[in-house]
This record gives sequence, structure tokens and C-alpha cells, in this order.
Amino acid sequence: MSTEALSLPRRFASLVRFEHTVFALPFAYVGAFLAVDGYPGTATLVWLTLAMVGARTLAMALNRLVDAELDARNPRTAGREIPAGTLSRGQVWALCAAALALYLVAAFQLEPIVRWLWPIPVAMFVIYPYLKRVTWLCHLWLGACTGLAPLGAWLAVTGTAPWEAWALFAAQGLWVAGFDLFYSLFDLEHDRAAGLRSWATRFGEHGVFVGARAFHAAAVALLAAVGLGLGSDVFYWLGVAAVAGLLVYEHTLVHPGDLRRLDAAFFTVNGVISVAFFAFVLLDTVL
Repeated sequence: MSTEALSLPRRFASLVRFEHTVFALPFAYVGAFLAVDGYPGTATLVWLTLAMVGARTLAMALNRLVDAELDARNPRTAGREIPAGTLSRGQVWALCAAALALYLVAAFQLEPIVRWLWPIPVAMFVIYPYLKRVTWLCHLWLGACTGLAPLGAWLAVTGTAPWEAWALFAAQGLWVAGFDLFYSLFDLEHDRAAGLRSWATRFGEHGVFVGARAFHAAAVALLAAVGLGLGSDVFYWLGVAAVAGLLVYEHTLVHPGDLRRLDAAFFTVNGVISVAFFAFVLLDTVL
């Protein structure tokens, strides 16, 4: 087997930023465990995990395909696999097909309702990359895409979606949209020059901080509403407190005019938030 073939999985993993699964997968588990207030079963968790991996891989690969020309014109993203030539469009389309197949096989092992709803996430994934061309509300659409993780998991486990599941959907969506506002600051000047739309190009750097704070405060409030609705115990509330505290810390890392620690705020803190909250939910539901 050639060296190029051996390196293909590594290039695919880099393309879809596999490490960023930490932002969504723990929240899918949150939805699954809260749905049954306990352990949803090993087989269910395995199929749910595979469905999430397939869906997220498909979403990221489609995003890279749609944005390839834009990425090539942006110095920050010109080194990505398609514009850099380390992966061809054909190879990425093949990855999309494999990811879609994995998503479908896994989804069809879960609650029957999922077999009817599976096109919705795919349609949302296809639409998302185009939104930055037409609206600065694209961050909220991205949040909705990721918010499908706990909502879809709840449906996949029980076949139902009470208001608490929708509140989780909104909480994760606003959390992700909030830190995506920060992420848009990486490309503020380029996006303005290219005529692309984002919260940052519409409201400026100060507006990003105002929007992110509002979204994150609303996300914490929604998590608290879920706890009240489910009658959760102390570990859940410790999880909400941890999320709130980490978000406050995140917002101390960056300030208008001082973005030196933006990478830490975006990648590190948000990964800790997702894993920590699931850990507390796990303790709350299985003990």
C-alpha cells in the first residue's frame, strides 16, 4: 500500500476536524441519558455514536466542498485540504457518500421515527455553507444544526420530543452560535472585503461580544429550565453551574481589541464545557 493511501485517513480526519466532535457528541449523550433518566443501553449508544459520526463527517465534508473556492482566497484557510490539493473533490465526495451511508445505517437501527426524519439534518447541512453569502444570521443556523444532537438523540431513544428536548436543542444551539460569533472574528477583515456576511461584518467586533454574551446567558437559562422541567437532582445543577462558570471564564479570555487568546476561548474552553456537562448529567441519571 502506498504512502499516499496510508495517509488518506489522516487527511480525511484533518478535513473534518474530527477533534471538534467533542462539541456535539457529549450533548447527544446528554439527550439520550436525560430522555430515559438512566442508561439508554449499550446498543443504542453505539448506534447513536455512529449516527453522530456519520452526520458530522457529512456536514463538515459538504462545508469544505461548498467553501473550497472561498477557502482558497482566504489566507487563513488556503491551506485546507481541497484548496491545498492534498485531497481532491472526488475523494471528498466519496467521503460524503460513506458518511451518509454510515448515518443512514445507524439511524435505521434507532427509534422508527428517525427513519422518517433523517433528511432534515442532511438538508440543514447542505444549506448552511451558503448562508454566509446571504445573511449574518448564519451562526444561528449552525447552532440549530448542532442543536439537533440532543434533540435527535432524545427522539432516537424514546421516539418522543417533549419541550425539555426542544429546550436542550435551543440551549446547545445558542451556545454554539455564541462561540461561533467569536470564531467569525478570525475572518472579519477578509469577509468584509469578500462581501461575505457574518455577525462580525454586520455589527463589528463590539457587537460580537454583546451577541455572544446574550446567547450564552440564554443557553444557561434554558439548561436551568430543562432541570426544572425534569426535576433533576444536585449533579445536574452542578453541571449547569459548571457551564455557567466556564462561559464566564471564556468571556474573560477575550476582549474587544484583545483577541490573543481567542483560540483558547474557542477550542479549549468549549470542549471542556461539553464534556463536563455530560459528566454531571451522567452522574445525575445513573446514580
